[in-house]
Amino acid sequence: MTKRLVIETTIVFQLMLGISVTAAETPTFSRDVAPIFYENCVACHRPGEFAPMSLLTYDDARPWARAIRQRVVSREMPPWYAQPGHQEYVNDTSLTSAEIETVVAWVDNGALRGSDADLPPAPQYVKGWTIGQPDVVFPMQAPFDVPAHGTVPYLYFTIPTNLSEDRWIKAVEIVPGDRRVVHHVIASLQRPDLGQPPSPQPALRQDRSRQSGGLGGVTPNKFGVTYPKGVARRIQAGAEIVLQMHYTTIGEAVSDRTSIGLIFQDEPPEMELNAGSVINFQFSIPPGKGDHEVRAERTFNEDTYLFDMMPHMHSRGKDFTYTARYPDGSEEVLLSVPNYNFSWQLTYQLKEPKLLPAGTTLTGVAHFDNSPNNRANPDPKAEVRWGDQTWEEMMIGFFKTVQRSKVQ
Repeated sequence: MTKRLVIETTIVFQLMLGISVTAAETPTFSRDVAPIFYENCVACHRPGEFAPMSLLTYDDARPWARAIRQRVVSREMPPWYAQPGHQEYVNDTSLTSAEIETVVAWVDNGALRGSDADLPPAPQYVKGWTIGQPDVVFPMQAPFDVPAHGTVPYLYFTIPTNLSEDRWIKAVEIVPGDRRVVHHVIASLQRPDLGQPPSPQPALRQDRSRQSGGLGGVTPNKFGVTYPKGVARRIQAGAEIVLQMHYTTIGEAVSDRTSIGLIFQDEPPEMELNAGSVINFQFSIPPGKGDHEVRAERTFNEDTYLFDMMPHMHSRGKDFTYTARYPDGSEEVLLSVPNYNFSWQLTYQLKEPKLLPAGTTLTGVAHFDNSPNNRANPDPKAEVRWGDQTWEEMMIGFFKTVQRSKVQ
């Protein structure tokens, strides 16, 4: 048993027995808890973001103290689903045992304010953006009216960039116009059709013959991405951005105009970022099956550095594992998500890019729960196949890679 697991088990037993977990000095919000919230929580829990309440100030947080305690002890918050012991991830937001103990002791000892002089500086955000102020913002060419009821098919909105030269992107963020109806967005790049300017009206499908790479994606609880120093993504001169929009109706007709913001860097990066996936379109999940396995794999023909991973399934998704099988026959788990949560589709960025030598096979293994035991299951009597809508299913292991930039 690891030291961390021993500490966490001790804490849980103490809480079950009603024993207060206290520090040598009674924690206060200002001195002890605010730094934890500022580091791990307030990116979501602040005015204007999707979390249900703000945790920026003592007055914001105090009414929620008991609920906060319950969520951090159960590790529901902050959300993080990677199984420990495989790899290290730079964006791991899970709290340490010491941080959990501090929050618990704060609540159990009266959730004291403390001295405002002990407060660290609050994080500063640009309104509407988590990446900072973008260099350029590309909105959809025209708003789209989402009906009050019914099913909206996936729609593809093309946005011209009119860039006169290739640029390097170091941060990207997609901001829905109305988060209530935007289930998710996937942004990609395509070469322009020189004889036909893009229509402001959506299409039902994308011309994949012109696709030139991925740009990013967003779910309602996903932030923008700023790449590490030395890493950037290329956007070519004249490129068009295509937003794949998945809208869900909410019983009220609303208008959405989603935007994508980019921050550029002038100098070429050391490493160029690219996107890929392991994907399976051909599965069939039997009715009532509680643990149906679906696999997909991809073999790399040249040395590749893996940068991050993001599993994607729908409401029947149960777990997802990425495994590398190296040319010498050895295998290594790169990411295991044993409790997939459709509401929190996280990207797991490796602390250091992982070398996958030429000949390495990356395998994604997903399990689906189509049984009545799955409370999120839309219909356990249905045979489920690939489909865009959430009552259907997908099996995608998104990933990004980096390679030495050819432009220096």
